[in-house]
Amino acid sequence: MAESFFGMASPTDCGLVQDDPILYRARVAPDRPALFEIATGRQLTYAGLDARIARCAGFLTRVFGLRRNGQRVAILARNSIDSIVLAFACQRVGAVYVPLNWRLNAAELRPILADCTPALLIHDEEFAAYAASVAGAVPQMTMMSTTDGPEGLAARIEASHPAGPVPVGADAACILLYTSGTTGQPKGVIITRRNAFFAAVNFSFVGEIGPGSVALCDLPFFHTIGLIAVARTTLMLGGTLVISDRFTPARTLAALADRELAITHYFAVPQIALALRDDPAYSAAALAGLHALFVGGAPLAQALIESYLDDGVALVNGYGMSEAGTVLHVPIDRRAVKDNPGSVGLPAPLLDIRIVDAQGNDAKEGEIGELWLRGPAVTPGYWNKPLETAAAFADGWYRTGDLGRREANGFYHVVDRLKDMYISGGENVYPAEVEAALASHPDVLDAAVVGVPDSRWGECGVAYIVLRPGATATVDEVAGHCAARLAAFKRPARILFVETIPRTASGKVQKHVLRQSHSDEILQRQAL
Repeated sequence: MAESFFGMASPTDCGLVQDDPILYRARVAPDRPALFEIATGRQLTYAGLDARIARCAGFLTRVFGLRRNGQRVAILARNSIDSIVLAFACQRVGAVYVPLNWRLNAAELRPILADCTPALLIHDEEFAAYAASVAGAVPQMTMMSTTDGPEGLAARIEASHPAGPVPVGADAACILLYTSGTTGQPKGVIITRRNAFFAAVNFSFVGEIGPGSVALCDLPFFHTIGLIAVARTTLMLGGTLVISDRFTPARTLAALADRELAITHYFAVPQIALALRDDPAYSAAALAGLHALFVGGAPLAQALIESYLDDGVALVNGYGMSEAGTVLHVPIDRRAVKDNPGSVGLPAPLLDIRIVDAQGNDAKEGEIGELWLRGPAVTPGYWNKPLETAAAFADGWYRTGDLGRREANGFYHVVDRLKDMYISGGENVYPAEVEAALASHPDVLDAAVVGVPDSRWGECGVAYIVLRPGATATVDEVAGHCAARLAAFKRPARILFVETIPRTASGKVQKHVLRQSHSDEILQRQAL
């Protein structure tokens, strides 16, 4: 690893960090297609994108005085060209872009707004009532719609004079990404200009993205996968970003099959990859133009990987997070995918990784420990949370809270979240392993396991299972399936069939919701 990347003396050491990649692309390839919006058919070249960003920067500085002061600009909107424009315009004027998760309810969103205190909240008309219901969290906040009306964002951009970039340090915040809330307490992850640049560099290497790449993004821009791994990387490398405002299997499959769009890269969470495969419109021919189908955000069933491989599609798994971007990724190589089942691959090039045991020592090869990270893409910490920031770092290393191991061939496996591991009868149980066994049952569509208190064993597992439509598996059949694959201490003590499992936008199970559900059930029983 080149140490010079870690210790740049000043922001002028790297012009792309100091300004933004669109400036460079607009100079060297102004007529190359940059953006295409499926919902409207709108498209922009790099010159057109640069010009629109400049006008948006002018709007932000002249109307709101946002210049070099780190004020926050929040957006509550689906993916669109102007959400990308706003993100880069914020960077040019020294503001901080805060994409909000429109899947949250008002009670969840208000504390986020109170934490980041945006000067401006821009929202789709679809979310107008929702935005109004949370506006009281920041009384001085201005609100604006993305609509094409005279007071909407699009019209205000068109009417504004261009503004150039202002000098802002590489370690200044440019994005706040609020964590998905798997613990119930979202935190604002600070993404600096340096972080965003090197996170994109890392994904460009593992994703083999370049000027000829065409990436389809229907993952929301309020998540690091959509905003940075897909959108920013594609634009930084001079490729074309195809923007979809929502995922529907048939529309995504139609876009992937469109030879005029010629999409080469598509990133999904496991639930999306499964939904594509199960859709009646699915065909191997529709995906024949893909260089790879990337999956991350949650554990991936080996059977799903192999089903895509059988159709000639390289479905490559990876591991990353808001705090660091891409961390690990399986090479885009069918043999590597097939020979390393369950692996999340090799480290990204500009990242150091350690696996640390409970005593704080480097774990031996094949042993399980916590993943620690260091590199220029790693966040400096959490917004307004000095205690959480201090707890997340040790000697300059970011502690992920994820457990993993490194194999002899250098490939990594992520075993589970440290906080999700439970101890049953003195034995460590990793719910992800149990979930993988459950997912291998042909009738199981989705599964999640949590550890709960138990008077005999200390803790035991409760499995929540969603069956496939029309499936008839019973509790005894699922238990027998587990008995053939898992040691007795790993088998769930209780199996519950449910309609859905709560997940974040990135596909992670919200296990705090399941634990609370179990606790509520216990209290109800005690009250009877």
